[in-house]
Amino acid sequence: MNCDGHDGRVKKMRCGYTTGSCATAGAVAGAIELLTGNVQDNVAITLPTGDTLRIDVKKLSSYRDKATYSVIKDGGDDIDATDGMEIITEITFTPSGINIDGGIGVGRVTKEGLDQPVGNAAINSVPRKMIEYSLKTIFEKFDYHGGADVIITAPTGEAVAEQTFNPNLGIVGGISILGTTGIVNPMSNEAIISTTRVEMNVKKAEGKKIIVMVPGNYGENFAISLPGVDGDNVVRCSNFIGEALDNATELDLDVLLIGNIGKLVKLAGGIMNTHSHVADCRMEILASNCIMAGGSLELAKRIMECTTTDDALKYIKEENILEPVMRILTEKISQRMSKRTNGTIRTAAIVFSSKYGFLGETDNANILLEEVRR
Repeated sequence: MNCDGHDGRVKKMRCGYTTGSCATAGAVAGAIELLTGNVQDNVAITLPTGDTLRIDVKKLSSYRDKATYSVIKDGGDDIDATDGMEIITEITFTPSGINIDGGIGVGRVTKEGLDQPVGNAAINSVPRKMIEYSLKTIFEKFDYHGGADVIITAPTGEAVAEQTFNPNLGIVGGISILGTTGIVNPMSNEAIISTTRVEMNVKKAEGKKIIVMVPGNYGENFAISLPGVDGDNVVRCSNFIGEALDNATELDLDVLLIGNIGKLVKLAGGIMNTHSHVADCRMEILASNCIMAGGSLELAKRIMECTTTDDALKYIKEENILEPVMRILTEKISQRMSKRTNGTIRTAAIVFSSKYGFLGETDNANILLEEVRR
């Protein structure tokens, strides 16, 4: 599987698949064997995008109404801590319902504010939906009217989790089963920065004067939900906001940055590479700016105990200071963007939350947005 660049100057990068896709493939393989008696060596799964992905699987065991399959996680050219891990999925047929849980090596949630409630296995909602959808499709195909228990394990998960941010997030005992699209897009720094520049070149050649820049899926989805904004205006920069602003400056393109507060709050603190491995001061920046906005010391302490920005926003809203906090943050974001570009291009930003929606914008965001709509 390749992720193509836009022209020959960008090296083709090999995509991979998520731990969620691994678990889904294992569940599908087990279900098919239990229903047909045929051992599987590869299966096709449906991704959240509607695309189909075929993944190699390995049978570990089967007995009566239980089958266990293994998948080796392949991160493609995005080599992270989970690349090469074995993800094992055990499926057991039951009278009704589909229940999904984690076993050895899959973490447990111990703090509020994450994708799953406290006590649940750290199997995020999208992989859970992928597994459930895939199993229901197979059950219908083979006229099976019962249910299934699905247990996902990762033999090396507890050790690998120490190399991730799970301990900081309050996920204990192993890795998380993740994935928003089922596919791992390559995160080679050079490739992403080069690809972003190529996309900007294309937009400029098309006559566009303003780039709608987004870090990723969440930003793009929010951007195209705005009236008059379509995907043709959008360029992804991943975590490399600083380099993308540099490229825009060189190409003389104005930038309207649209992003989730989890990313853009770092920009307010001058962090131009928002990858969590580079810097993760979200709560520190939020807490300090809440104090600047007149928030209480108790609020700052509660924010410092949060694991996600949405969790922190709940407390900020309860103290009724969200508007002044966002005014301070967006002013700082504006200053950081202007400083990075030396004021030679126009820059603006819109900040949102996946849970609470629109949060704030820089002073000239509406001006750039109206020009994009034209």
